[in-house]
Amino acid sequence: MTSTTTDAYLEPTHEAGRSFVQRDLSGPLVMLNLLRFRDVADYSGHPDLAPSSPISGAAAFDRYIEHTLPFLRETGGDILFLGRGGPFLIGPATEHWDLAMLVRQANVASFLSFARHEGYLAGIGHRTAALEDSRLLPMSEMALPVAGATS
Repeated sequence: MTSTTTDAYLEPTHEAGRSFVQRDLSGPLVMLNLLRFRDVADYSGHPDLAPSSPISGAAAFDRYIEHTLPFLRETGGDILFLGRGGPFLIGPATEHWDLAMLVRQANVASFLSFARHEGYLAGIGHRTAALEDSRLLPMSEMALPVAGATS
């Protein structure tokens, strides 16, 4: 892993959560996830979920996805795209992400229902164990510009 940043982002701050809700997004959301894995998963915060022998961060994230999908789908969401990352074509040469994921939710309420779901939260320790750093960007759909249209 190479990165010029020393800050890791694994959970939203209270301020970021409030700002997300205040954006008043309507309709479907797509969440862009950029994920960087630990070489070895760190289950120290969730020993009840730890496997019997050490596993990689990528393997821990696979366990997170397996645990999470039923709850994501139950609340109106799904994974649209999952892909291996690497270095940027346009962006900092010293920064890379191991995985990019696009998650669709029906709306903000569905996302919040998912994020608060007891069953989902019971396995979130796999995500925490897996990740060294992450980014999450909520996006709402917009219409493509029409050629020749004036604004």
